[in-house]
Amino acid sequence: MSSNRAAGSGADALSALARGLRALPPSCGPVRLVAVDGHAGSGKTTFAGRLAAELGGAPVLHLDDLASHAELFAWTGRLLEQVVAPLSQGEDAHYAPYDWRTRRFGAPRVLPSAPTVLVEGVGAGRARLRPHLAGLLWMDVPREEAWARGRSRDGAEQREFWEGWVVEERRHFAVDPSRPFADVLVQQGAQGYVMLPGPSGIAGTDQPVTHGDGPSAMC
Repeated sequence: MSSNRAAGSGADALSALARGLRALPPSCGPVRLVAVDGHAGSGKTTFAGRLAAELGGAPVLHLDDLASHAELFAWTGRLLEQVVAPLSQGEDAHYAPYDWRTRRFGAPRVLPSAPTVLVEGVGAGRARLRPHLAGLLWMDVPREEAWARGRSRDGAEQREFWEGWVVEERRHFAVDPSRPFADVLVQQGAQGYVMLPGPSGIAGTDQPVTHGDGPSAMC
């Protein structure tokens, strides 16, 4: 995505982003596959839902449905086989969602093929998926702030899970960072979402580029 198309803020920012995404060429067969990545607790699910609505009801795949307790980040094979492969052929995808309470995968669920499909979750912009993406959006929230939000949301019963999660998330992004490849940085402002050009969209210009998965220098 071009940096000019990505930049924006206020009430119209989400609509402008949706228009920009619709203008992108398909990346996965006939589908524009768009990733929404960021630290756990950064607001990916809420943002993806609102963006999907702006896109006229675009299907959303939540990576929490592909991960599991045993494989918090080792879901790449399932994603490529169950989702990317059929979408690339113009077919609906069928994947088995994981139940985090019963700790087992359930009955297959349909992810319809559509002009734009969103994939949201920690690690959605990982290296093995990027060749199939039309765009990579990064929720630009500092990791400690995002994790605090997540812990507050999930309550005391998930405290032990969060302790293990933080270790694994740090390890994942240290090896396979997403933010340096983001086309758009999404921040939450007083008047709604603020869209800033990401490192991928502004490389080679005189604007600052911040590598790693920390907050933007423009926060």
